[in-house]
Amino acid sequence: MAALEEELFSKIREILVSEFDIAEDEISLDSDLVEDFDLDSIDAAELIVKFKEYLPPKVDASMFREIRTVRDLIELLVKNAK
Repeated sequence: MAALEEELFSKIREILVSEFDIAEDEISLDSDLVEDFDLDSIDAAELIVKFKEYLPPKVDASMFREIRTVRDLIELLVKNAK
């Protein structure tokens, strides 16, 4: 995993632990945000907002429709990193 991906994974894990009360050892790249952590669309939006510095100024909501796993979120953020 590249440095940026490692950084993003660490930050995602930190947020999931602190703000969504998810045990750190339950979080992996293949964790499903809905199935494994019971996040709803509002929770997912809150999580994504935490990464606005990695996203373009105008974010199209359709960008997030395909995000299911932690890995999907990291790939989206890396692809759109400024």
